[in-house]
Amino acid sequence: MPCHESPLFLVHNVKLDERDSSLGGAQSVDRALALLCLIGQHSAAGISLSGLVAETGLNKATVRRLVLALMRARLVEQADITRTYHLGEEAYLLGLLAQDRHGLLSQAIDSLQRLARDTGDAAFLSVRRGRYSVCLHREEGTYPIRTYALMPGGHHPLGVGAGSLAMLAALPEAEAEAVMRSNHVELTSNYPRLSPETLRAHLAQARATGVALNPGLIFEDSWGLGVALRGQKGQLVGAVSLAAIESRMKEPRRSELAQKLQAEARLIETRLATAPPTGWPEGESLKGNEP
Repeated sequence: MPCHESPLFLVHNVKLDERDSSLGGAQSVDRALALLCLIGQHSAAGISLSGLVAETGLNKATVRRLVLALMRARLVEQADITRTYHLGEEAYLLGLLAQDRHGLLSQAIDSLQRLARDTGDAAFLSVRRGRYSVCLHREEGTYPIRTYALMPGGHHPLGVGAGSLAMLAALPEAEAEAVMRSNHVELTSNYPRLSPETLRAHLAQARATGVALNPGLIFEDSWGLGVALRGQKGQLVGAVSLAAIESRMKEPRRSELAQKLQAEARLIETRLATAPPTGWPEGESLKGNEP
């Protein structure tokens, strides 16, 4: 889930405003968690203090105080040379402890590796977080020309990219419309090739075929196919997708890739259905999972 909506920023749908002090200590916790989420989104390259200030809308002193608290807990660390912030070793350990309970990746990894090996293209696993899609894993293929439109930890509004579009298409129509309305400003500003009309046309196609197609709408010559994943009760739990350059997505190969994706998606769903109970959460609504 994205951590911010400037000038406010968001974690688990709690809006944090510099001017609102009514929450006291609880608000400090919310702010610290939102910063941790934001740092996690930038963990590979890192994010500077000024970047955190700009993205959260909080003042520099507040951000600095909260980041120092996260560093004392070893959830965040600072690079010696660049002075940028990254996730710390305790964040890594917490992720390892959580993976057995939220084990979608463990159930999907064999399929992702097989897709990448058999097709030569990059295979992805994504999940929904509110009105966004987040990439959990990227499995590289062997084909030498690659597309880097999506990397682990990357997030886009639902509907942007093949896996993300597959998840949007898997939602009830009213909920999908609510998501698109919520994302309208961001889509218009950041994804000019994905007009509302274009998005709805591809959404209808994905619902009809069960496979979402991104024909280079986000980055030119970066195409993708995606299939939604459902849990035992039919709830959305994620999506698997493939990405390649346009020449590798032409028919009849595109249909062959779609069949492979659908087959692996069904295998993953079977594994999820037969795995021991782990408390895997059902698909999130726009309201999130509030206590």
